[in-house]
Amino acid sequence: MSDRKPWQSKTLWSKLRTQTDHGLATGALAPIDTDYEIVKDGNIDFIVRILTNLNRKAQARKVQTKEKTNPFLPYDANLYVTDVSETHVCLLNKFNVVDHHFLIVTRAFESQLTWLTLADFIALHRSLAEVPGLFFYNGGPQAGASQPHKHLQVVPQQSMALPVETAVQATTFINGIGQSPLLPYGHGIAQVSLDDDPQQWLTTYRQLLTSLAIGEPTGTWQGEQQQAYNFLGTKNWMMIVPRHQDDHLGISVNSLGFAGSLLVKNQEQMDRLKQLGPMTLLQRVGTTKT
Repeated sequence: MSDRKPWQSKTLWSKLRTQTDHGLATGALAPIDTDYEIVKDGNIDFIVRILTNLNRKAQARKVQTKEKTNPFLPYDANLYVTDVSETHVCLLNKFNVVDHHFLIVTRAFESQLTWLTLADFIALHRSLAEVPGLFFYNGGPQAGASQPHKHLQVVPQQSMALPVETAVQATTFINGIGQSPLLPYGHGIAQVSLDDDPQQWLTTYRQLLTSLAIGEPTGTWQGEQQQAYNFLGTKNWMMIVPRHQDDHLGISVNSLGFAGSLLVKNQEQMDRLKQLGPMTLLQRVGTTKT
């Protein structure tokens, strides 16, 4: 790709804002309009967003269907923010719900079903050091992945705490890993810090996977995953949630759901979710807690 922007420290936030303005001006960026309600369940205040423009969402899906199989090769230059490293680029999320939502995408094709690598964590660590927020990785279609090309995502979070952090704070850690008593589905949580280097983050990620019996049994971490999972966190913690299905009652769930943010298509789904309860929805798409 021509006109590459090499990584420059302390510039990511300003580049995100500049490219957002450009993406909106050119029409390359197509935000999805939503309203939201707070639905309390299990001591967690879930943010449940409801689409306000069904035609826009339908149009977005039609565009995705008509677009090339891999929208990241080549990527849309109007959504390109900067190189993050020699192996990863930063792109704006075309159909964003939250402003400045960005993707950390491998420059060459790698499958979304492969394990995260040191290169992935170098790019992630570098990004979070400049733009605090929620990072997440949807490991496979059953975990909400819509694209087969490996990419992590970051939703900037400048001040407001994430709903799931109530559960994270209630966690007791043993040998660095724990489960929250507030979360009734299978999961593992670990504490991290930006003072840790990317290799330490990679090691912690692998320890979490192994603790949930969904890691690489040979210890080589060269093959593809055998079970879908969501990986999410901030600069202070990371969580892995094993998955067995993408949706329940027509309500799809990706990593954002386990952070406490859900999306419904219409009022009918909102009512259905309130009757069921967000926590029960997460139990149905996740696995049994051990």
